[in-house]
Amino acid sequence: MTRGTQGSPRSRRLRAPLVLALGALLAFEAAGGVVLFFARTAFGTFPGVSPHVWAGFALLAAYGVYQWQHLARVLPLRRRLDYALGLLAAAWFLLTLTTGVVLTLPWWRARGSGGTAPYPETAMALHIIGCMLVLTFLGAHLGAVLQRDRR
Repeated sequence: MTRGTQGSPRSRRLRAPLVLALGALLAFEAAGGVVLFFARTAFGTFPGVSPHVWAGFALLAAYGVYQWQHLARVLPLRRRLDYALGLLAAAWFLLTLTTGVVLTLPWWRARGSGGTAPYPETAMALHIIGCMLVLTFLGAHLGAVLQRDRR
């Protein structure tokens, strides 16, 4: 077997550069979000917002490309658990990315001033909760797909 034909189509897709980049960006954003959440709660500061914002824009681009390719492959929708979980993950992903962009605006205006940006509390709450739900539904979606494949 040649290197490009090893494994199932799903295992090749899970090792694709776009999926690996998406996973790395998501892991970086999740870890950064935990640091930001803890620092804001414990100390009232926002350390590392710039890398979080720039990685968020890279995640937005990678997710857009990935989702376009993914939908072209899995449509039409089916009445199955893996599809329902995928739709929930995608909906929360879009809401989280959208609130991330909304939170970027005050950050952009305040950068360089030395002060903390006046972040809208509703957008901040939706972003934090959305992040947790994205990881939950994304993990459940992947688990349901892998479980379905085992059958």
